[in-house]
Amino acid sequence: MFVDEVIMTIIAGSGGNGCMAYRRESYVPMGGPFGGSGGKGADIIFRADSGLKTLIDLRYQKKIKASDGENGLGKGMNGKASDDLIIKVPVGTTVTDMETNTVIADLTHPGEEEIIAYGGRGGRGNVSLATRSNPCPSYAEKGEPGETRKIKVELHMLADVGLVGMPSVGKSTILSMISNANPKIASYHFTTLSPNLGVVKTKDNSFVVADLPGLIEGASEGAGLGHKFLKHIERTKIIAHVIDMSGEEGRDPYEDYIKIRKELGDYSEKLLLKPEIIIANKMDAFNAKENLKIFKDKVKDIKVYEVTALIGEGLEQVINKLSIMVKEIEDTPLYEEDKIESHVLYKFKKERPFTITKDGNIFLIRGEEIEKIFKMTNFNTEEAYERFANKLRKMGVDDELIKNGIKDGDIVRILDFEFEWTR
Repeated sequence: MFVDEVIMTIIAGSGGNGCMAYRRESYVPMGGPFGGSGGKGADIIFRADSGLKTLIDLRYQKKIKASDGENGLGKGMNGKASDDLIIKVPVGTTVTDMETNTVIADLTHPGEEEIIAYGGRGGRGNVSLATRSNPCPSYAEKGEPGETRKIKVELHMLADVGLVGMPSVGKSTILSMISNANPKIASYHFTTLSPNLGVVKTKDNSFVVADLPGLIEGASEGAGLGHKFLKHIERTKIIAHVIDMSGEEGRDPYEDYIKIRKELGDYSEKLLLKPEIIIANKMDAFNAKENLKIFKDKVKDIKVYEVTALIGEGLEQVINKLSIMVKEIEDTPLYEEDKIESHVLYKFKKERPFTITKDGNIFLIRGEEIEKIFKMTNFNTEEAYERFANKLRKMGVDDELIKNGIKDGDIVRILDFEFEWTR
């Protein structure tokens, strides 16, 4: 089964909790802190594998969770970091964050890897938290939560040439005659249900050709089968229009060409900028020569190659022309580098790292950084509470609450936890 799009949730591993312990040995008075730190949680990494051609392995995995780091132990022993989770995907796979619509990764080379979700760091044990002013802390940190992301995983197949056209114009026949591919061929519409790839070899070159399911009018809006596979044309260097010059089923070859270009443009205007050739197929038909003359009068700027794919006539010229074009046209990335999250150099933004809203006498504090500090705080000692309050104070939370009119006895809520405000 060909699967080229999956939506799923991934959860990287959380860091292990730090340990709060004290050194207790004979003849060692005031032994001090002795709790180790937790290990790092596992990252989730996508790796491009040339042996895979579909995303079917991910289709039924709606959620993937990586392993957490191990907790720290007494005697200063740190927890073990978890091994990263490697997920293999086909070459040409794009990963997009569903919430921000940001491209996280575009994997176009075999073996290429990208971290899609980062594991949390381990919480510090009280050995690591000791300072000059507090040499024996009575608290330890919880592990940082692993990154959670809802993602769309899409396969944009890697091909140099894309064969496009209406159903039953002979795309699959052409592919079978010029390459090593063996697509299903029949005389009914939508015989091709998924893209087929074939490698074409010449004396001094080789290139990949994709036969895409037949397009119909309205394909870019969801009509027919072709709309599911328009994305696979985006990576091609060249678009080869296959036109049925026989005029079977009352078709007009020129109108077919215009309709296909319209569907390509409606999907993405960039597709109309790609170099193209026209393959006039079924030239052995009774009125094909007459139809071709009318077609050429209307399309004068693009080279038209006459072929009869069923017997291989005229295909050698097409192969030679495509080989020359493939060598001359440089690869262009699907996404500009500054549009891919992993290539962006993030700079510190001078923005308030939290928001405060009021609901009755409850003040709701939200913010990624504050919520992370909250989740990593183990509220089992008075000292831990004081440390958490000091961190919020340094971030300016107290000043902002006062500006918003907070009074003694009002409630402050962070996530599902509520505090009573006192000064």
